[in-house]
Order: sequence, then C-alpha cells, then structure tokens
Amino acid sequence: MSTTTTLTSLPALTLPAFSAAGGTHEYRMTGSAHPELGPFTRPSTPITSRHVYAAAHVVPVVTADNTPGAAAELDWDATLAYRHELWSYGLGVADAMDTAQRGMGLDYAATCELIRRSAAEAADVVASGTYPALAGKTVRDLVSCGAGTDQLDPAAVSAGPAGLAAVTGAYLEMLDVVEASGAKTIIMCSRALAKVATSPEDYLGVYSKLLTAAKQPVILHWLGPMFDPALAGYWGSDDVAAATETFLQLITEHAEKVDGVKVSLLDAEHETRLRAALPAGVRLYTGDDFNYPELIHGDGELHSDALLGIFAAIYPAASTALQAYDAGEDERGRAILDSTRELGQHIFSAPTLYYKTGIAFLAWLNGHQPGFQMVGGLHSGRSIAHLAHTFVLADRAGLLLKPELAAGRMRQLLAVYGIDQKGADA
Repeated sequence: MSTTTTLTSLPALTLPAFSAAGGTHEYRMTGSAHPELGPFTRPSTPITSRHVYAAAHVVPVVTADNTPGAAAELDWDATLAYRHELWSYGLGVADAMDTAQRGMGLDYAATCELIRRSAAEAADVVASGTYPALAGKTVRDLVSCGAGTDQLDPAAVSAGPAGLAAVTGAYLEMLDVVEASGAKTIIMCSRALAKVATSPEDYLGVYSKLLTAAKQPVILHWLGPMFDPALAGYWGSDDVAAATETFLQLITEHAEKVDGVKVSLLDAEHETRLRAALPAGVRLYTGDDFNYPELIHGDGELHSDALLGIFAAIYPAASTALQAYDAGEDERGRAILDSTRELGQHIFSAPTLYYKTGIAFLAWLNGHQPGFQMVGGLHSGRSIAHLAHTFVLADRAGLLLKPELAAGRMRQLLAVYGIDQKGADA
C-alpha cells in the first residue's frame, strides 16, 4: 500500500526564507516529487539485503515540564507507537541512543525505563507475529539499545585508576540493564571516559572488560565530536587514523564479541577503508547521515549496513529502497536513497547535535505525536526558517505522508512565530 498521498489541489503556505536575506516566500506543496521511483510501501516479507536499525526519538508528555534540566516525562503510548511504525516497515529500532536525547534531556531513570519498555514491546511483537515483515526475527533484531555511562557526572570523575574503575562500573551496570531486557547492546561512547582516559591503553582496558563481560555480541559505537564535542579525542587521539588503529585493535582482539560497529564521523572515505579492514563477520553499520546512500549501496564488493538517526525521519523511503535491493533492483534502491539526501543533509546540518529537533518535527507533522515538544526544551534547537525548509524538503521527498495534516500543523507553528498566511491558501 502506498503511503504517499497525491492531491489534485495541494495546500500553499507562506514560509520564511531559508537564506541570509530573510523574508518570506510562497510555497505550494507537491506531494511526492519522485513518481518515477514508485510509491513507498510496507514490505510483506522480511528485509534481507541489509541489516538496518532506525535510531528512534522519544515523545514527551506535552503538559510536562519540558525545560532544560527537568526530569524526562515520556508519553509512552506515542513513544512506543512510533517504534511500531518503524517495525511495520521492516526496520529494526535502535533505542536509548543519542537520537533519544541521551545526554541531552533523557535522564538515567527514563533511559532505563525506555530500554525495558521498548524491549518488552519488541518481545510482544515477536510473540504475536504482528508484522509479516518481521517474520522469523528475534528481539535482538527488532531492538538494540545503548549502554553508556550517563549516570556518572563527568565532572565528578578524575583521571587515574579510580576514574577508570568508576567508568567501567557504570558501563557494566547499563550492560546488565540492556542484556536483561533481551535487546542487543550498543556500547556507546562515554563523556566520562573521554575525560578520564589519558591514553589509547585506557580505552582498550575499559572496553576489553566490557566485551569480556558481555554475554552476547555487541555493537560498538564511535560517535564523532560533530555530534558531541565532549567526545573529541576518543580512542586516545585527535588524529582519526591513530584512533582507528586503536579501534581496530580492540575489534580484532575481541571479534567474537563484536556483532558490528556503528561509525558516526560523517566521513565516507574513512568508513569505506574501515569497512574493508574489519575482521570477517563484523558488520559496519553506517552512522553517516550525510553519505548513507553510497555507503549502503556499496562498491560492488562490500556495503555498509545501517544504524541511522535519519532513518527515523525517512523510514518509508528507506524501507522501500531496501526492498528494491532485496529484489535485485540496486539502482532503484540507490535512487530512492539519493532522493532523501538533501533532507538528511539539512536535518543534520551544523550544529549537528540538534538534528533530533528535525526528526521530532517531522514526527509531529506526520501525526505521530500530539505536540511539537521535546524533553529538555530541545524543540527550540532550530529556527523557524530551518524548520520551514525541513518542511519543504520533506514534501519534495514525498515524506509528508498526510499533506493536509502537515500543512495545518505547519500553519499553526507559523502563526505562533507571527508569520501571516494571508497570501496563501485559506
């Protein structure tokens, strides 16, 4: 069934211009701008050509104290319903990651609850056989969750054996939470470890203990400073080549405990080289939200799998592209992914850490949350001009699935910002 709506008379809006000159412009919605690629569809059988997780965001209670520093109060119905939406398209969900505002509003208690609830929901889906596209999948296929150290205050730990022990203990505590839930574990980068580590050996020592303790293979996550400046110099060096050597040493020494690596450095050439250097059986899950089309497409010999925040925004297109790869229609799959690239680059534009605002914004426009709010007040992370351009690019990519609803909600937001709609459709 197609999820892209084509209307004979699509709405028009007066939008702020996304340019240094400012001002406004009239924009008439287009619906799908890529009819030659075919409609976006839910799969009827499991996706097999790539292993994929969409990193999902969280939806707050709209009446909660959604301000910086406040404890997160999540709308569990809306948050879990969004995961069902992703599952219905045959995608796995990466949960409790940076997309879910780890370290940017999602506190430790809410993080643990999210892991438990998401994994329990996945277990119900597996048991019930709700979605044909997930037939034969396990809970670990449906959901992978981040294990970090955000219960630690980085300012309260210092370099040396005591600090490293504190970081290791925090990691092991979260590893237990994720493994007990039944989800696959993603070992996230740690701000506390970045603060206390003084050498590559410190990273190798901590991670070796974690991989030894893990009961099942994990995903290792390397998140670059463009996503979190506190992670600069991770793996013991600001030089990416030197850091990569340490990373590969860890993986090679513990390959049996590494399902794959997620690399979020926004550097396609580096990812391609790393992909070729990985031990056999270790997947590379691209985290490159700029260059994912060519990385997922591959070079004819190797391709990247994916664990992407942008997939939470473009999931109908992503799923349809993966179905094309399954059908041997590689060029169509690549073309569909390429059709979403400009939207991805805009959502993840600098300051990249605010990409989460764009993902929540599109979820609101498409009716998946009752209000455009985020925990920690992060809905204010982008300007109205930036959001308006997100609206335009999503429309051109066919990703505003209910155009009239999206137009109505966009008009409400524009009114809050004092942007008159007299020149647009009533």
